[in-house]
Amino acid sequence: MEKITVIYGGKSFEHDISIRSYKSFVENINKKYQLSTIYVDKDGLWYENNKLMNNVVDFLKEQDVIFPLIHGNIGEDGKLQGLLETFNIKYVGSNTISSALAMDKGFCKIILDKYNIKQVPYLIINKKSKIKEIIEKFTFPIIIKPANGGSSIGINVAHNTKELIKALNNAFKYDKKVVVEKYITARELEIGIINNNGIITSSVGEIKSNGFYDYESKYIKNTEVLVNTNLKKETILKIKETARNVFKILECSDFARCDFLYDEYNDELYFNEINTIPGFTEISMFPKLFINDGYTYTEIIDILIKSAKKRFK
Repeated sequence: MEKITVIYGGKSFEHDISIRSYKSFVENINKKYQLSTIYVDKDGLWYENNKLMNNVVDFLKEQDVIFPLIHGNIGEDGKLQGLLETFNIKYVGSNTISSALAMDKGFCKIILDKYNIKQVPYLIINKKSKIKEIIEKFTFPIIIKPANGGSSIGINVAHNTKELIKALNNAFKYDKKVVVEKYITARELEIGIINNNGIITSSVGEIKSNGFYDYESKYIKNTEVLVNTNLKKETILKIKETARNVFKILECSDFARCDFLYDEYNDELYFNEINTIPGFTEISMFPKLFINDGYTYTEIIDILIKSAKKRFK
C-alpha cells in the first residue's frame, strides 16, 4: 500500500483556504492509499495526527509521495519544494524554481514578456517607489496587488489618488513588492492543466461576479462559477495554447491553473497569472473544470500522484 502524505495549513494568509482544500482532498482520495496528514499551524509548527512532530524529515522520507496543499507563501513559493528536494523526497507539483517564479507575479510577468505572452500593461514597485511614477504611467482605474500571494488577498482597484494610496498601503501589508496593472473591462477566464502522459488542458471556466473578484467574492459571496462558456472556438483554442505555453516556459509540473482576462469588445486575450497549487475546495475552479470534462475528483488525485512518481524516477 502506497504511503501518501498531504501537507496543509501553513503560515500564509491563505491558511483557511488550505484547510478547505485539504478537507475536500481527504474526502475524495482513493482508499487504496495509506494516507497520513500533516497540519502546519500559523506559527509554522508541524503536527501529524494532532501530535507535534519531532523529526519532520525522517517521517517524510518514509512516505512514497507528498501532496502539498499549502497555498501561498511557504507552500506554493518553492520553500517547501526546496526542503523536499534537499532530501530526495517525491512530491506532487512544480519544482522549487518553477514554483517561486509562478508565485512571484513580478518575475513571472518579466519572463513571459520575453516570450511575447500578452499581458495588460503593468509596473512593479516597492516601498521606495514614488506615487508620481504610477500616475504618469497609468490613467485610473488601476489594479494594485501584492506580487506574492493568492486568493485575491490584498488586491484592490483604485479610481483616484486617494484610493491608490490606500490600496498600496494595504498591498504592502502582504508583500514588500507590489504589481500595479491597468484596469480593463474583461471577462475573467480560468483553465486547468494536468500532466497525464502529456499536458492536458481542461475546458475553459468563467468567473461571474458583481464588481471586482476579490477574496470575499471568491469564498464568501455567491459568485457564479461557470464551467461552460460561450466563447468562440478560436478564443478557446488560444487560451488552451497559451496556458500550455506558459506551463512549459516556467517548466511547471503535474498541475496548475491559468487565469486570463478577455476583452471581448476588442477581441484581446491577456494572460493574468498561473497557480501551481490551485484551490482544491468544494467550489474551486480547478477540480470543477476537470470534473466537467468527465474526470472524477478521485481520478484527478490519482493522475497527479502517478505523474509525480514518474517525474522522480
